[in-house]
Amino acid sequence: MKTSVKARNLELSERLRATIERKLRRLDRISHPEAEATVELIANASHSADASHVAEVTLVSGADVLRSVSSGATPVAAIDTVLDKLERQVVRAKTKPRRVRERAAPEATQVLVREGLGTVEPSDRTGRSAQVTRIKRFDMEPMFEEDAIGRIEELGHAFFLFLNAEDEGLCVLYRRRDGSYGLIEPVTSSPGRSR
Repeated sequence: MKTSVKARNLELSERLRATIERKLRRLDRISHPEAEATVELIANASHSADASHVAEVTLVSGADVLRSVSSGATPVAAIDTVLDKLERQVVRAKTKPRRVRERAAPEATQVLVREGLGTVEPSDRTGRSAQVTRIKRFDMEPMFEEDAIGRIEELGHAFFLFLNAEDEGLCVLYRRRDGSYGLIEPVTSSPGRSR
């Protein structure tokens, strides 16, 4: 695995660099063979002694871009914690379906099987009105597109709604089939404007 290590407010010794590279090797067995990791260590990031060092790791493993951040009392403690998180993310990324259609496939298959057996209720066929079964509310903090891409990768979702820091408008970032991203920016037209 290619590794790049940077440090802020901290002297990066060869011993510390070797320790970080050795610890990152545990991801070799589960990540893509040509994976690349970027590690950034930040010292004095907090007044708390338990969280004074922060480790940020971005791992590009095949088509997946995984990012994790953690803090600790020492740089090595922060690295240990962030690698635990990153290891779980790599495993989750390898086992989750790649596309939205793959995620919905088992449910669609069940409906088709029920339809074939004639066990689908008539009300299901007639288009019974859909109901909202769950409502989520989030505090929206403004962020840039790059931050939204990091969050969608971190969460593993197919889309992500965010408040654009540039114009304070709501935007939807979504993952395309080819692995790239699309952005939906709603535009409202005033009554006097023509399209």
